[in-house]
Order: sequence, then C-alpha cells, then structure tokens
Amino acid sequence: MNIGSLFSRHARYRPNHLAVVFEDQRLTWLEFNQSINRLANALSGMGIQKGDKVATLLPNCLELLEVYWAVAKIGAVVVPMSTLLLEKAMQSLLQDSDSVLLITNSSFADQINAIKSEITAIAEDRYLLTDSSDITGFQDYHALKAAAGDQEPEGMVIYPDDPFNIMYSSGTTGLPKGIIHTHRIRAAYATTFAAAYRMTPETINLHAGAIVFNGAFVDLMPTVFVGATYILLSQFEPISYIETIEREKVTHIMVVPAQVIAMLNAPNFSHDALKSLEMILSLGAPLHREHKEELNKKLPGRFYELYGLTEGFVTVLDKNDYAAKPDSVGAPLPFFEMKIADQNGNEVPAGEVGEICGRGPILMPEYYKRPDLTAEAIKDGWLHSGDMGYVDEDGFLYLVDRKKDMIISGGENVYPSEVEKVLLQHPSVAAICVVGIPDTEWGQRVAAMVERHHDRSLTSDDLVEFGRSSLAGYKLPRMILFVD
Repeated sequence: MNIGSLFSRHARYRPNHLAVVFEDQRLTWLEFNQSINRLANALSGMGIQKGDKVATLLPNCLELLEVYWAVAKIGAVVVPMSTLLLEKAMQSLLQDSDSVLLITNSSFADQINAIKSEITAIAEDRYLLTDSSDITGFQDYHALKAAAGDQEPEGMVIYPDDPFNIMYSSGTTGLPKGIIHTHRIRAAYATTFAAAYRMTPETINLHAGAIVFNGAFVDLMPTVFVGATYILLSQFEPISYIETIEREKVTHIMVVPAQVIAMLNAPNFSHDALKSLEMILSLGAPLHREHKEELNKKLPGRFYELYGLTEGFVTVLDKNDYAAKPDSVGAPLPFFEMKIADQNGNEVPAGEVGEICGRGPILMPEYYKRPDLTAEAIKDGWLHSGDMGYVDEDGFLYLVDRKKDMIISGGENVYPSEVEKVLLQHPSVAAICVVGIPDTEWGQRVAAMVERHHDRSLTSDDLVEFGRSSLAGYKLPRMILFVD
C-alpha cells in the first residue's frame, strides 16, 4: 500500500483531468504525476532510501505538494516544518526527526546557514532550494528534477504500516511531539473523509490554510483519492478567496472559525457568488452558534463541522444533522469508537462531562522516539484527548473545553468556552477570549479579553451584568480587558 500510487493511477485512467492549481500553474493528473516522478527519481539519485527522513521548510507552494508524494513513492518519510519556527526550534526538529535532507527556499537560507553546523545528520549537499541556484551551500531543486526521468520509481516495496510522515505538534509545553502517520493511516484519511464529505471525481476543492499542518490532510487526502481537483492558495484573504470560489466553481472548502467570520464580513459575500459550494467544513476550534446560524441562513444545507486530533480521532457533524444538533460536533465516523471517561478511565453516562477518548483507523502508532508520551496518550488502545465533553442520548458529541484550559476558582470548575459562549451573545461583543489568571485567595480567577464592535460604549459592568442571567457568580469575569 503506497499512497503515492494514487497519482500513478489517476495519470493512467484520467490523465487529462485537472489535478492541481496553484497561482498560474495548472497541472493535469498526467503532468502532476510526471513532475512527482522526476522528484522521486532525483531524490533516489541523491541516495535517499526507504525510511530516510526528508524535512521541508516551505510555505504553500506546488513544490511542497510534490515533495509529499515523491517521498511517499520511494518509501521515505516527510517531516513538514512550520515556516513560523525560529532557528532554535528548526534545529531541534531537524535533530529530533533524524532528517537527512532539507528542502526549503531562499527566504530561510540565512536561518538554515546559522544552524547548519549543529545538524550533523544532513550532509552538505543535501540542502535544496526551490527558488534559487546561486546561494552557497544549497543545491537547486528544479535543476535536480530536470536531470531526472519521469518514469515510475521502481523496486520499492511499501507496506501499509510503513511511516509516511512525522507531524510535529505545536510544542506549547516543551519539545514538540512527532506524530507518526503510516501509509495505512493516510489511506484511511482518504477513504473515510471522501465518504463523509460526499466527494466525487468531479469535486473541486479549495484550500487556503498552511499545508504543513495535519489539518491540511483532512481535505487533501480525499481529494487525491477520488482524483478530483485541488486548488491551493498561498494564503487566505477573504475577498480573493470568494472570487476564487466563484471563478473556479469550487464545491468543497475547509475553513477555521476566523476564516468563516472573515468571509461573512467580506463585501463580496453572497449566495450567488458561493452557490457552487456543496460543503463548508469548519474545524480547528469551535465555531460559535451565532456564526453557524448566519452561515446556514445565507448558505443553507452546506455546513459540516469536524472535531479531531492529529494523534488520530475525529467526529463529524454532517450537514443533514446540523438542524437537529446545531451545538454538537457530530458523531464518530464508521469504524471509529468514542467514549467519555472519568479520571479513572471509566465511561460516564450521557450528559455527564468527562474526557473525550476515541479509537479508529487513523490512530497514530506512536510519538516518534517517545514511548513514555505514547503510553500517556494511548491507554488500552484508547486515545485520551485531553478535551472535555459529553454526549447526548443519541451519542452526538458536545465539546466543553480543553482539560488543561479549565479554570479552578475557589474549588469550582469553570470552562472558558462556556463563559465565552454566553458573553459573545452581547450585541456589542465582536470577539472574546476567557482565561484563568493566578489569584492568591481563589487560586485562579476568571478574566476576559474582549473586542468590541463599532459601539465602543460597552463597559466591564455592562458585560458582567449581561452574563448574570446565564452564569453562576463564580463564572463571571473578575477582570475584563478591552482590546483592538
């Protein structure tokens, strides 16, 4: 099982169908597969072997997509790194992942040169630039490709449980954890999400998020699986994003809540401009009810919501379940299981809050080189998410908050999302973030950062008074900071 074989398959059976669009580049499946093969053969010619780690430090670009699939075809392992990393973080990830090759562009050359002496696993001739050939210490990515043939790489046997990638977590505490996904797992992404989103070979999928993050594979894998068209943008800008949807007749999009809000507020947002859409998938963070309702009023019958973890569990709220379960994040997909557990790992009844635990075909085998952290996350085959939630009598999941974000004030549990949900209903509140801050008397107290709409007259007292009808006293913010 090699997920790179999907490109070989589509190149043979639908060669002239549009496969990928990035800026002014538009490639058919045949053209895209040939380009991938040239890179795969170039990497093999450099001595990259099965199991070798190939790191990338690239923004959204066609070359990054090529690397993913070329690496897959030869059985190597891709390690996508965020372009937001600082030098020390780059060094840590390159060392921790045991990468033997780095593909980047000229904008990162100075940073890489500053740490090269510390990266002993990468040979001097294994630093590639995708946009320049005249910077000392780097090879020309495109020259290497041009010198290689476009035939299918031969002689490589890939097994389902061979690793395809190492995705590093954000590392908010300590060194980021390397999450391994195998070819089998990415194949499960492909088939599971294609079915959940009702994708077909005629689908046109638009993606504007950074594809170095795992969320990108949530719509990339099913698009590749069905042989549809994948349009990649360099970044998200709401007006041009809507123009692209209208021009390309896009059918499927995946957005985070901030992007939904930006679209709704864009001057060119309209039903006619977006009438081609069949799916609007929200993920990454909870989308507040008022924005869901506005979106569904203006574009009915298209809204999906996904809750998931890179480590390997998801639920999806289907567009046909939204009306009955608007505050839910859906149910586990086929072949997935879920339970809500207390602190001892015992399942709690419907309606009771506990930790969300799940298992299924996309569950990671391990954190790279961290059996200790793997054992903490996966217990008896169940992934413990660190998220708190509950299920209703029909088994649909409702998020409460991150376990670690829970505020304990005077011995009482306060979930920031609950406070945010109430206070966001005030007509003068545009956005809000609730956090716990240290307090000598109560342990923690509730604080809120609030962005106001154009009406700037809203005061802290107004907002606290507004919340009293829905929130217990200990849940009301003791400090409110108005921000722009």
